[in-house]
Amino acid sequence: MEDKFYLIVGLGNPGKNYVGTRHNVGYGVIDILAKRHDISMNREKFKSFYGQKNLFEKKCIFLKPLTYMNLSGEAVIDAAKYFNINPKNIIVIVDDIDIPFGTVKIKKKGSAGTHNGLKSIIYQLETEEFPRVKVSVGKCPSYMDLKDFVLSGFSANESEILNKELELSADAVEEILRADVDKAMCKFNGVVIEE
Repeated sequence: MEDKFYLIVGLGNPGKNYVGTRHNVGYGVIDILAKRHDISMNREKFKSFYGQKNLFEKKCIFLKPLTYMNLSGEAVIDAAKYFNINPKNIIVIVDDIDIPFGTVKIKKKGSAGTHNGLKSIIYQLETEEFPRVKVSVGKCPSYMDLKDFVLSGFSANESEILNKELELSADAVEEILRADVDKAMCKFNGVVIEE
């Protein structure tokens, strides 16, 4: 396995209908990283839009799967096999309904919970041992179906906090690449964005 290659995957659903929804925050973080580092994301391969850039002396592949959320693993496995990437070097950016809104949480590994995108990636990679940057999208209200909630948009108030979460998540990805997952966890887990 080549340790110099990193795969940074922002999860989301393709198409105009899903722009700005809770499930698409992974795409948002990739967009910020692409803007910061002048990464062109218009190449299409691995059932994804992808871009490539060397950051912090590491060869980085940035991926926005076009498979729809519940088949995200198909895009990830295609890219991982093509570039021969160790799962420990696959950073997945994902929405999370269980952590408090206004926070970002970095995990080294773990189960998928209720997240179909993570379920698909774990199934295809045959391991739970890959880091993820979890972006809080708020708690699902009791009167709403989870599927409807994650496909809903944000209020103006929420959007303000979310935009800061996305920037923080991009910082977290950079810290993982620059240092390592442990250092990023120490630095970003527990940070709360105030209104």
